Amino acid sequence: MHPLDDTALAEVTARSNVILASGSPRRRELLAAAGVAFMVMIPAIDDADAPADGRDPERFVMSLAWFKARQVLADAAVRFGSDGPRWILAADTMCVASGAVIGKPADARDAARMVRGFVGATHDVVTGMCVLDRRSGGRRIFVDTARVTLGDLSDAAIADYAASGAWRGKAGGYNYAERLTAGWPLQCVGDPETVMGLPTRLILPALGMRGAS
Repeated sequence: MHPLDDTALAEVTARSNVILASGSPRRRELLAAAGVAFMVMIPAIDDADAPADGRDPERFVMSLAWFKARQVLADAAVRFGSDGPRWILAADTMCVASGAVIGKPADARDAARMVRGFVGATHDVVTGMCVLDRRSGGRRIFVDTARVTLGDLSDAAIADYAASGAWRGKAGGYNYAERLTAGWPLQCVGDPETVMGLPTRLILPALGMRGAS
């Protein structure tokens, strides 16, 4: 999202009660599809540099979500003072395969390696979330896990995908919805939105909104 000038910021803030602390296009799409009005403030935290803990991935992603939310909480206090949106929402997602943490690819070769490692196997996708209430100071930190199985995918298909650049910025090197539409043989046990980085069935109640299943 491009920076907002003062007039545009005032208009967005007037109709938004949520700050999404994420630069992820997929999280923006999921939140918008759930009918939530929000603005974006990207935390100054590069989770790619964080030392991933494969021993306790749930705690790891919840901790990163908390750090991102706290960063944006401080930025929001400077920008809005005691005004502005009430809620801050942050999330972090990572894949775990055979006990090893799979983060975001560094380059096309790394993306191809990640996807190739998923072929014919099942991996976990863990998303941690944090919701801060700027009004009361309250917080909710929670996590959800889904299991994804990738069937047979040819080396040529993997090479084409790696060359496309569609893997950039994506935990595990892929987006579930995009690759399902593209015909990849994917199966998900759990919430596909967890795989995409933001399960709105959990987020909406945390924001005091209806619409959860």
